[in-house]
Amino acid sequence: MATAAKSFARVAARSTPLISNIKNAAPRATRFVVPRQTFRSSRRGYASEAGVKSSLSSLYWGIGAAALASAGGYFFYYNGSITSLREGSAGETRGLFTPTREDYQKVYNEIARRLDERDDYDDGSFGPVLVRLAWHCSGTYDKETNTGGSNGATMRFAPEKDHGANAGLHAAQDFMEPVHEKFPWITHSDLWTLGGVAAIQEMQGPTIPWRPGRMDKDISMCTPDGRLPDGAKEQKHLRAIFGRMGFDDREIVALSGAHALGRCHTDRSGFEGPWTFSPTVMSNDYYRLLLGEKWNVRNWNGPKQFQDVTSKSLMMLPTDMALVQDKEFKKHVERYAKDDQVFFQEFRDVMVKLLELGVPFQSKEEDRMSFHASA
Repeated sequence: MATAAKSFARVAARSTPLISNIKNAAPRATRFVVPRQTFRSSRRGYASEAGVKSSLSSLYWGIGAAALASAGGYFFYYNGSITSLREGSAGETRGLFTPTREDYQKVYNEIARRLDERDDYDDGSFGPVLVRLAWHCSGTYDKETNTGGSNGATMRFAPEKDHGANAGLHAAQDFMEPVHEKFPWITHSDLWTLGGVAAIQEMQGPTIPWRPGRMDKDISMCTPDGRLPDGAKEQKHLRAIFGRMGFDDREIVALSGAHALGRCHTDRSGFEGPWTFSPTVMSNDYYRLLLGEKWNVRNWNGPKQFQDVTSKSLMMLPTDMALVQDKEFKKHVERYAKDDQVFFQEFRDVMVKLLELGVPFQSKEEDRMSFHASA
């Protein structure tokens, strides 16, 4: 039943003429939003590949345990592997272990389970805000100084958590904290990025290969404000922000496709509304709407944003409109609007790149893991 429901949602999004949908659409109450309960299932897949076992001498065990005790951490590197202290229910240490693919699949499954159960947020899913958390913790990277990025999870601390671009992300952090309590051996840095992967896949997006290896850092490593995109600006700003991270025009447009998910809030960014009629389903509708709908500047007591002419229930930011106003950006918008599989493939690749910016991995690219989504 759940699989059939997912297929129905995707087919409906692809096969129905988008403009005719818009013309028949009423405002927010009638948007095509697929309930999270529709996708629930009692069966979840687990990766079958066995992890690499590691044996440590008592000397290394003692040094590692002492270091972890003093740092309050749960894992460290040993011969290129991530090794962790697993904490028991009473707080005692049950021993050292090296997390396997199956261990990370269990973390994924817990995130997916909570996404199913917690359908009381925004349009019925915490998924979009988990993608935003993964995006914002990664998008602070600066290739010139090799600072920022997902390695550190420094958004746990002020002032970074209080940056304007991160307003509202406490909801995502709070959602993920029970997962960290259940699996204390995983760093927040790895957990937040894995949460973004899980959210994309659970919202019918592409499979995003992922690997662990991020280490949490302290407040001294917080990044300065201003490294994330400002939706009120245009193409010059986009190229400056994304270029600092090492992205080209095609990758900028591909990453922007995440705006198929979620909505803006006046108490966070100041903007208001969703980009698409199905803000909890990953699709290429964002590009199709950019090209197929007519957009006017909204007349309201808020920052400049655009409103669709037909239903007046959708919005686009100035940075969104820049993608169709700039001819180099627009050619990629047209490619993605025409073929959602091309979009999924290129979004997958650029999402992997984003989540790994600045991370000093001990593993190789071929060690990336792909996780089973819930059925």
